[in-house]
Amino acid sequence: MAAGQIEKKEALGRELSQVHFGRLYREHGRAILAYALRRAGDPEDAADVVAETFLIAWRRLGDVPTGDRARLWLYGVARRVLANRHRAEQRRTRLGERLAESLRTELATHAMPRGEAAEALRAMGELSEGDRELLLLVSWEELSPGEAARVLGVSPLAARSRLHRARRRLRTLLEERESAAGKSPELEMEEPR
Repeated sequence: MAAGQIEKKEALGRELSQVHFGRLYREHGRAILAYALRRAGDPEDAADVVAETFLIAWRRLGDVPTGDRARLWLYGVARRVLANRHRAEQRRTRLGERLAESLRTELATHAMPRGEAAEALRAMGELSEGDRELLLLVSWEELSPGEAARVLGVSPLAARSRLHRARRRLRTLLEERESAAGKSPELEMEEPR
């Protein structure tokens, strides 16, 4: 067979597949949607179930029976799609619960900072997000400035320079807080004579 004949045959096969799939969707799309709506949590989930069901039907078009048996086949596919989605949701819920429990345990074993550490954290909250992230990468995650540079997607020189400026800004904030805390409330309220 010539290359042109093969291309024509493939094109005809694709066209027939599209016609067959279009008819399948027109004849059974509403029934599958109604099925999914009665079983899914909300209309968006039902629409996703229908889309996935017909995607499977398209991929396995040669396996789809003809006539009314096609509707039953589609119900079976939709049922399995719903079951898979339900199992995935259960897994996500269990994972979320495990992560929440792990976080509660982690927080319980690490006391919240007090004194100077708490004051430093409050001061860091006043820094820009970029400064704060760089300082945390270097201090809490114990990364070198070069490693932090890779995480942030900047050059090592830029990271070292930014780190120096961030530390200076943090030191200034801490000194301002310390000097403000060192003033006596009575002295602040006194008026000059």
